[in-house]
Amino acid sequence: MVPVPFADLSFAGHAWHALPDGALFWPARRALLVADLHLEKASWFGARGQMLPPYDSIATLTALDALVRATDAAEVWCLGDSFHDSAGCDRLPAAARALLTAMTARTRWTWIAGNHDRAIADRCGGAVTDEAWVDGVLLRHEADPADPRPELSGHFHPKLRVRVRGKLVSRRCFVATAHKLIFPAFGALTGGLDVTHPEILRATGGIAEALIPIDNRLLRFPLAA
Repeated sequence: MVPVPFADLSFAGHAWHALPDGALFWPARRALLVADLHLEKASWFGARGQMLPPYDSIATLTALDALVRATDAAEVWCLGDSFHDSAGCDRLPAAARALLTAMTARTRWTWIAGNHDRAIADRCGGAVTDEAWVDGVLLRHEADPADPRPELSGHFHPKLRVRVRGKLVSRRCFVATAHKLIFPAFGALTGGLDVTHPEILRATGGIAEALIPIDNRLLRFPLAA
């Protein structure tokens, strides 16, 4: 294994490693969790006349493969919108498909269905489910503000924007409450929603923290409605 920097995070009675890439590692299960890969987003836009460089999937999967190897993950959980649409797996270039199917073959891989890939099938390997209850933690795509159970989700692509020395700096971040942890987007071609956006505040109940793992530390920024 190659050492990977991480910040310790306690959530739902479990110890986690928050990774600067926007992933979460669960040492007790050797599980790697990511959200919002949006694979084949560029080809989806290309088919509609907006031409983008077609390298987003291979870039995202190369980064994910590096983390799977560095953490020696036995499980991988993708928290929805793994493909930009439900047919994205069929459009993967050969090199990207080979990389993905190699990962799904050597790990216990689970796709959580998202709003972009609601009809996702397992043509790239792995199992597919709408949500999962794992060791007292609910894994789903979009946070449910009415559900009090401990929950990991994605969907919002949260980013924190702060002014540093007169310059506006934007960093992807986790958003956390006592019972919810929202992941940043892992995909190479994904935008971000400001952590103060009303939709994020609604999902978290209006009181939360933005968490940024950096240099083996976890930076915490309180948020409030």
